[in-house]
Amino acid sequence: MQIRLFIYKVHIWLGLIVAIPMLAWASSGLLYAWPNAVEGGKIESIDATRVRVLPSEALAKASEFAGRNLPTTALTLLMREGRPVYQAIGGMGANSLLIDAETGTVIKTPPPGILTRYFRQAHFYFFAGSWQVPMLIGFAALASLSAMSGLYLNLKLRFGRLSRRS
Repeated sequence: MQIRLFIYKVHIWLGLIVAIPMLAWASSGLLYAWPNAVEGGKIESIDATRVRVLPSEALAKASEFAGRNLPTTALTLLMREGRPVYQAIGGMGANSLLIDAETGTVIKTPPPGILTRYFRQAHFYFFAGSWQVPMLIGFAALASLSAMSGLYLNLKLRFGRLSRRS
């Protein structure tokens, strides 16, 4: 009886510990489904007739803007606020650059709004930095342990009642 009480208490605490990140993850997923709540959630078709700047020119303009040759890891053509832009990622730390595909004007990507920041932090666990993968593995292990202790308690309760009836 003492072991069952201990497992019950462990199960309750594990459930509470695991519920907090799961709640954040689920709420951030709901934000993504909510129209226009998260920046970048809307997909627009690219108007190729408006693209005047070649990708190589966009990279050169980004390096010129930064004042050095940027080690760009990705260059993406997308529509942003109704305009075709290249997004250059890499070399600027966490920031990216936007190069207007019509005019070649370069700007730093504006900081995201509060809902987008919450979505990124809660959904992808960016706040954890280098601890992101170990933390996700740890939470998965705790969730598994909580599920197993719940199964044990349910089986013990069900088969304990059946054995008492016979």
